[in-house]
Amino acid sequence: MPLRVGLVAGESSGDLLGAGLIAAVRDRIPDAVFEGVAGPEMLAAGCERWADAEELAVMGVVEPLKRLPRLLRLRRSLITRWRAAPPDVFVGIDAPDFNLGLEAALKASGIRTMHYVSPSIWAWRAGRIRKIRKAADRVLCILPFEPAIYQEHGMDAVFVGHPKADALSPVIDVPAARDALSLPRDGRLIAVLPGSRSSEVTRLAPVFAEAAQNIADAEPGVHFVTPVAASKLRPLIEVSLRQYAVADRFTIIDGRSIEAMSASDMVLLASGTAALESALLGKPTVAAYRVAALTGWITKVFRLLKVSHFTLPNLLTNEELVPEFIQDDADPAKIAGAVIELLNDPERCAAIKARFAKLRTELAMNSNERAADALISLTAQG
Repeated sequence: MPLRVGLVAGESSGDLLGAGLIAAVRDRIPDAVFEGVAGPEMLAAGCERWADAEELAVMGVVEPLKRLPRLLRLRRSLITRWRAAPPDVFVGIDAPDFNLGLEAALKASGIRTMHYVSPSIWAWRAGRIRKIRKAADRVLCILPFEPAIYQEHGMDAVFVGHPKADALSPVIDVPAARDALSLPRDGRLIAVLPGSRSSEVTRLAPVFAEAAQNIADAEPGVHFVTPVAASKLRPLIEVSLRQYAVADRFTIIDGRSIEAMSASDMVLLASGTAALESALLGKPTVAAYRVAALTGWITKVFRLLKVSHFTLPNLLTNEELVPEFIQDDADPAKIAGAVIELLNDPERCAAIKARFAKLRTELAMNSNERAADALISLTAQG
């Protein structure tokens, strides 16, 4: 009988991880069978799709509640189907709110389970580790400090490396990148990324636009490029640029955030995955973030945030290489000051780029292949 693998991926990032895992397993076991909740990349890699990964792509407070009945029905149907015909292993890829409950039910039925991408228990809701222990026989970690946390609790965890470090080119032809996006070859260019969700852009676009106004006043030759993650976000960004009279200094493009950052001298962004991408591209970076006022108050009063830094490059290097501004501290004047300071400190920028290059080597571990090895070795256990 061929190896059978059940998979559930959430959102596009999980779909890419799933596709890489499928390809790496198939390199070793060509007749392996994959089935479950998949996106277009996993489908193209040969996964039998029972439901679309986009069904799990819900954010915020109200939207998940509206979709909850449908998501619960989907989870029950997957449990029923896999209990009736158990796979050799089930892999939940990210989407912990959906996958951990599914994994726990399948594990209780005797099916080996693996969770790919550790939830951020080191930063937020550390008590989830008890739920993960009940759910997963093995956790695949993409950050090097995570396995030790699980091992302290007697759990099996493997560092497989970060897929972004494998995927992003360490060598960038900046003039070619600018040409590809029809950006000016001469002069300094700053990529401005105010987020990929409406809530992020609503809070940060006006802040970044005012910061850009301050930067443009101090550095007349600077140009800006903003890759828009989704078409619905473009009006939110454009209204802020007009409000602060900097629209003529911006080039707005659809998507292509990696190309935009590659073409730039430095990056101003909403903290998130993009901060690590920017670091892996070797770009000096300034980050900011704002959440809803009530969420920020609860987080502060109950000390829910357990880390000293909130951007991944700073957490991974234990250095404040990326100036960070959160909540009320995310002030346009402060942000602009940090950008201007970096723009005019080539020695500091060179040191940051060198440390980011070292970070890349620490994270680039052929993650797809290591994840496949971890999956196959788990199925071989008695």
